[in-house]
Amino acid sequence: MFNHKRLSLARKRRGLNGKGLAERSGLSVVTISRVENGETPDAETISRLAKALRYPVEFFEGDDPEEIDTSAVSFRNLTKMSARERDASIAAGTLGVELGDWIGREFSLPEPNFIDLSYETDMEVAARTLRQYWGLGEKPISNMIGLLEVNGVKVFSLSEQTASVDAFSFWRDETPYVFLNTYKSAEHSVFDAAHELCHLVAHRHVGAQRSPIAEREANAFGSSFLMPAADVRSRMPSFITVDDILAAKKRWRVSAMAMAYRLHTLGLLSDWRYKSACIELGRRGYRTAEKVGIERETSAVWKKVLAQLWAERTTKDEIATQLNFPPDEVESLIWGLTGPVQPPVRVDSRMTLRAVE
Repeated sequence: MFNHKRLSLARKRRGLNGKGLAERSGLSVVTISRVENGETPDAETISRLAKALRYPVEFFEGDDPEEIDTSAVSFRNLTKMSARERDASIAAGTLGVELGDWIGREFSLPEPNFIDLSYETDMEVAARTLRQYWGLGEKPISNMIGLLEVNGVKVFSLSEQTASVDAFSFWRDETPYVFLNTYKSAEHSVFDAAHELCHLVAHRHVGAQRSPIAEREANAFGSSFLMPAADVRSRMPSFITVDDILAAKKRWRVSAMAMAYRLHTLGLLSDWRYKSACIELGRRGYRTAEKVGIERETSAVWKKVLAQLWAERTTKDEIATQLNFPPDEVESLIWGLTGPVQPPVRVDSRMTLRAVE
């Protein structure tokens, strides 16, 4: 049976409204509306819809897609997103859940390892508490994505090709999900991951809490989590220059502007020196890009999963076929996190991943 909810999902994922899908498929807007409201289409109509959306016909025959609780979805940059971008991102989340379920059936993944910090009002303390719980000490984090994964977060990539969508996260039952847009700089993605981590541990029981206060809290948490106060204070000179900031950003794997802001919040840069540093960083081109950037982080889980699947001669097209996804949707969800895969793959020693018999 044709599932009209899957038609709506595919349409939103492709960033189309009813009129846009009608134009692509050669069907009327009225027909699109009727089908999305539950009217069973004939074979010709289904074929046109599948071709217009570039989805296999079998995708529309599946069970109802899981509806993500949008009130519990935390977007990194909600104010700059259009409704169409938001719908496309949420649709990616739904597909990510289906892909996550599939990979969970095939492999044994790390279990979530979290504490509830919703009671904490000081994000500096919250970040330090989580670091202690995970046994990180004060050291810089070499791979934020890998850290999330080893603690049970299912991480997926977005390929929205827009600066308006940074990242979003949510809990599904007892499993945390994070979606990161690979469109921006590697440093930006690292901070996005830390920002979303705050929403997962500190805002879980209050929904997305899409308020400026919650976003400021997540930014403060991310800054504190990535750049621990004690480590920063112990390593920075008494008089900090722009060159010192550029050297420091490499250690803590953040953007130059984020590094300068952290130094300012810790009182290591006065208001005047912080303003001067921002002006100079802007003059050098660091306000909009990282002139000398870090290597983009990759996923430990997906590298190992793909190495195992490819060793069994299972390609991404075959993964897509098993899921009834178009191959480009599988690629957009994970390939931005993998980089080149050359087995054997080294992963965190705490990462356990085995095929389910």
